Amino acid sequence: MSVTMSETVQTQPQISAVICTHNRDNYLAKAIDSLLIQTCENYEILIIDNASTDRTAEVAQAYLNNPRVRYHYEAKVGLSVARNTGAQFATSPLIAYLDDDAIASPQWLQTFINAYAQDPKLAISGGKVTLIWDCAQPQWLSENLSGNLGFYDLGDQPVQIDKPGLTPRGLNYAIRRTFLDQVGGFDLNLGRIGKNLLSNEELHMTNLALQSGWNVTYLPNAIAAHHVAPERVKRSWFLERGWWQGISECYREQLAGEAGFGQIGRGSERLLRGLYKSVKFTVKGKLIPKVNGTADGLVFENLVYSYGQIGYLFKVCEGLSPLNKFTGKG
Repeated sequence: MSVTMSETVQTQPQISAVICTHNRDNYLAKAIDSLLIQTCENYEILIIDNASTDRTAEVAQAYLNNPRVRYHYEAKVGLSVARNTGAQFATSPLIAYLDDDAIASPQWLQTFINAYAQDPKLAISGGKVTLIWDCAQPQWLSENLSGNLGFYDLGDQPVQIDKPGLTPRGLNYAIRRTFLDQVGGFDLNLGRIGKNLLSNEELHMTNLALQSGWNVTYLPNAIAAHHVAPERVKRSWFLERGWWQGISECYREQLAGEAGFGQIGRGSERLLRGLYKSVKFTVKGKLIPKVNGTADGLVFENLVYSYGQIGYLFKVCEGLSPLNKFTGKG
């Protein structure tokens, strides 16, 4: 692995801000700039270039005159791989991950530092995520589907997360190093790899934390804004995202020891429920609270959900076949 870095920060930082980036040279500088104006003082910034082929390295090199900033090239493609690489080179007890197309609020890192200092059992935390629209917001996009774009808002007060489904978004995410080491890092079977949309790595980590007595917390003041690129505002992208979400859930259940014929029943029930709701809202044509547009938004939301269950069942059947064995690859 080739490594390029600027002058090392002299004292151990309180927190390491890590940007894992893959071919997003058009957004990367904004993410780095937001980390350079944090209200705290003792922190470092690590840029993990995950096999980018665009101008990512050139963009990162422009910041290496700042002693806070370090750059590492990771040749193996995969978000979980890149996150583990970031943790490997980080020198602090806390690691905060910011997506390469996100912008952190000035108090982002200090909010994490304060929360972990107050709660020695806090393993995972994340904050509110707003959306920056780089194109027109579609009228058919429901509030739930906006979560696929990173939107995350549990209110203006801290919330103790007790259900993995409420886990913080990975684009605005902090983790205690001792917990990360305890679980062996991010599981390489989950998380985006290249163009596939595998996910659920954060949900899996939350599940591990809760099972072992750690705390997971939503911190409303750790705010990040996430760019919505035009290519994501297409129905086809959401359908693909739903399909990979289903596959991701199948993988997560296998990793958690929950695989088996019961998955067929669960997936079939969810598929039928999603299709039923799609038909119901098509027939009734009713308006949807807190959703732009009319019933079209909820109809499409449930179609995406149903399509995801088809992906889930497809992968379940593949895993149950005696001719196949789960390898963790899509």
